[in-house]
Amino acid sequence: MEKTRSGRTTQSRYAPPARAGRAKQRAYVVGALPGGDLSELKELLRTAGVAVAGELIQKRDKPHPNLYLGPGKVEELKVLIEQADANLVACDDELTPRQERNLEQEIGVPVIDRTAVILDIFAVHARSAAGKLQVELAQLEYNMARMRGLWTHLERLGAGRGVGGIGTRGPGESQIETDRRLARDRITALRRQLDGVRATRATQRAERERAHLPTVALAGYTNAGKSTLLNVLTGADVGVRDRLFHTLDPTTRTLRLEGRTYLLTDTVGFIRKLPHQLVDAFAATLEETMRADLLLHVVDASAPADELPEMTRAVEDVLREIGSDDQPRLLVLNKADALDDDRRRELAFIYPDAALVSALTGEGLDALGERIAAEFERTLRDVELLVPFSDGGTLSELHDLAGDLEREDTDHGVKINVRLPAVVAERYDRYAASANGRPG
Repeated sequence: MEKTRSGRTTQSRYAPPARAGRAKQRAYVVGALPGGDLSELKELLRTAGVAVAGELIQKRDKPHPNLYLGPGKVEELKVLIEQADANLVACDDELTPRQERNLEQEIGVPVIDRTAVILDIFAVHARSAAGKLQVELAQLEYNMARMRGLWTHLERLGAGRGVGGIGTRGPGESQIETDRRLARDRITALRRQLDGVRATRATQRAERERAHLPTVALAGYTNAGKSTLLNVLTGADVGVRDRLFHTLDPTTRTLRLEGRTYLLTDTVGFIRKLPHQLVDAFAATLEETMRADLLLHVVDASAPADELPEMTRAVEDVLREIGSDDQPRLLVLNKADALDDDRRRELAFIYPDAALVSALTGEGLDALGERIAAEFERTLRDVELLVPFSDGGTLSELHDLAGDLEREDTDHGVKINVRLPAVVAERYDRYAASANGRPG
């Protein structure tokens, strides 16, 4: 392995070829935790194509400020790495540049942290131009602080001249500053391009809003089955795979429930310790979640009982960070097909208001549709409208929105009595019927 100028670790071009049948990258997984395990980090590494050679946990309230692990555990780790023939160490937290640098010097193999693994997965899974821009921005912001020391091979130009002072500040420092300036310029350019992405999506959203359709967004932990749920509810054919962060770009499809049409949007999944760089970079994508009329918080009900509350809390934390904590929402417990009767009863007791479904078998989907309709039903209000005969498009929209409605042809247009969600009814105020029978 070698470290590039951008601060990322890559396979060295001059490394001897890996032995047949062995993974090229074999990571020893470590964590400084007060409790819990490293199963999620191992799953992240599997998704990134890295084999796990072993694991080491040190129980401590917070990581060591210089080495992440305590000095004694670092010595133990050296022996374990040699025994397991690992060529990489992966830590379950975001390391400071100092922790990463010191730990690498002590153990003699490259060190990556949880954030680097997640960013690498996002880089591989990004398909759209907007997704690639967002990932590049997050990677640059992460690597900015890690550029220090990458040009230490130039320090020999000042060797033998004492410690510091005139004559020791030369090309090494200049090159680092050049790299940082280039990175800052690229970050500025990416932010400008993402502003354009946000403007484009705002235009697309305005087009959808002109259709006056209520919107529902799927949010939840990664690999909770959101895309599968979108497919089965709307008849879409969004790609689905059993891997973390398979979906990065928002996908919107129409959903018909009880004669009404809704827009259902699937967005990027969340995870514990989600890097703040990603939350910031993916603001344009997460905006789809923030602007929905109803949020479906999809949870993997088959997750271990001790992990489920943590996963739910991680999603709630991100929603709070992006300003969506006050949105109307419905908790959806997916993957019911993987539960036994005892676990079903336990979940019904813990989450009495949740909808238990299986996107795989279709269990509970009719009830979920009724719950979604009921959530909007609470906001329905009776509206009397007078629509001109010439405005046939509006009549068609109202049929899509309300399904059944009462209509009466008058001298001035079509008089309609209909029940609409409050957020939608406001958009038709210009057609409100006045006491004299003409549009208000």
